[in-house]
Amino acid sequence: MKIGIISLGCCKNLVDSEYIIGLLQKSDIEITTAYENCDAIIINTCGFIEPAKQEAIDTILEMAEVKEKTGCKLIVTGCLAQRYKKELMDELPEVDVFISLDEYPQMHKILADTLGITIHETYGKATRILSGKPWMAYLKIADGCDNKCAYCAIPLIRGPYRSFKMDDLIAEAKRLASIGVKELNLIAQDTTRYGIDIYGKRSLYKLLEELDKIDGLRWIRILYMYPDEIDDCLLETMANCHKVLPYFDIPIQHANDRLLKIMNRRGSKELISQRIHKIRSMFAEPILRTTIIVGFPSETLDEFNEMLEFIKESKWDRLGAFTYSQEEDTPSYEMEDDVDEAEKARRLNELMDIQTSLQEEINQHLIGKQQEVLVENYDGLTKMYHGRSKYSAPDGIDGEVLFKCDHELKMGSFVEVRIKKIKKHDLIAEYIREVE
Repeated sequence: MKIGIISLGCCKNLVDSEYIIGLLQKSDIEITTAYENCDAIIINTCGFIEPAKQEAIDTILEMAEVKEKTGCKLIVTGCLAQRYKKELMDELPEVDVFISLDEYPQMHKILADTLGITIHETYGKATRILSGKPWMAYLKIADGCDNKCAYCAIPLIRGPYRSFKMDDLIAEAKRLASIGVKELNLIAQDTTRYGIDIYGKRSLYKLLEELDKIDGLRWIRILYMYPDEIDDCLLETMANCHKVLPYFDIPIQHANDRLLKIMNRRGSKELISQRIHKIRSMFAEPILRTTIIVGFPSETLDEFNEMLEFIKESKWDRLGAFTYSQEEDTPSYEMEDDVDEAEKARRLNELMDIQTSLQEEINQHLIGKQQEVLVENYDGLTKMYHGRSKYSAPDGIDGEVLFKCDHELKMGSFVEVRIKKIKKHDLIAEYIREVE
C-alpha cells in the first residue's frame, strides 16, 4: 500500500507527521509524494490562525479532487481536526475519516479500520522517521500550553502543558545523533517551562546539560522561549555548554505594558529590556529573535509607536510580525477588533520597513568576520553552496549564507567562511576551509 502524507503548519506539527510516518512504515507501507498513485492521503493540518485554517481547507479540497480521480482514501489529522471535527464532518463529506489529537493513541485502530489493513504499532511508540534533511531534527520536549495568551487557541487545541520525560528525550536525541543528526532544535509551545509539571521546577537547563554530552551533535538550538522564564540558571547553563547556541527566540508580541496585560502576557517592557541586557552582557555574539502582533484590539497609534521605538532601541537580530486575527473561543474574540485591516497592514509594513533597515545595519557588522556554516544545498545554475550559520534557524525565516567552493562539499558538513557582502537577508561569503 502507498500513502501520501502532507504536513501543514509548524515544526511541532511536523514532528507529529514524522511519528505518523514511523507508524506506517512499521507496517511496511510505502510513503510517497506521488499523490496520484496513492491508496490513501493523510493531511496533517494546522488550525492556529485564519490563514493556516484556510490553507488546510484548500489542501483538503485539492486532495479531494485527487480522490475523485483515483478513488483513494482521504484522511485528515491534526489541529484543525481537533478544533472543528464535527463541523468538518458535516461540511467535507469527501474526507473518509477525521482523526483528532485526542484520538492519536487509537490512530492505529482507526487507520486499520479505514484502510482495511493491519497496523502493527501505536502512535508515538513506533520509531519516528525524519522527513527532511538528515542532518537536522526537531526535538519536541513538551506539548500543550498553560500560558493562555488572550489571542491564542493553542491551549484549546493542544490542551494543558505536558513535559516529556527527560530520559525519553535524551534517548531520542542519542538515536537521532546515531543516524547522522548534527543539529538539534528544541521545540514546544514554551520551551522555557519544560519540566515544571513533572519535576516541580523549570528543568530546561538540566536537559541541556545532558544533551550537550551526546556525541555526534554539534549544534543545539532552543526555540520559543518566554522572557520571564529565561532565568540566570538557564543563561549560565547555555554559556557553559559547548554545543548549545546562543540563539534566543523570544516572542514578546508587544512592548506596551497595557497591551501586554490585556494579551495576558507575563512580564513587562522593563523585564524584556532587562533580559535582553543580561543576555548581551553574558554572550559575546548572541542572536535574538522575536515576534510581534500588530493591530491587537484597542492598540492605539501611540502604543504602536512605543513598540516601534522599543524595536529600534533593542535591535533584534531577527524579527517576524503578523497582524492580529480574531480566533473564536479565545478571550480576545470578545474584544472589539477596532483596528481596521488597512491600518493593520500599514502598521505591519512600517514595522517591517524599520526592521529591514535595522537588519541591514546589523548585517554590515558581519562583513569580514568568519562564520561556521552548515552546508545544506548546491545550486548548479549559480554554482553556489547554500548553508546556515548559527544565526539562522532551519525554518527558512532567518536567511542563508551563499558561497562558492572549487571542490565538492558534502551536504550536512560544516565549513568556515568569511562574510564578504550582504544580499537582503542573505550573506555572501568566501570559502575558507572544512571544519569537519
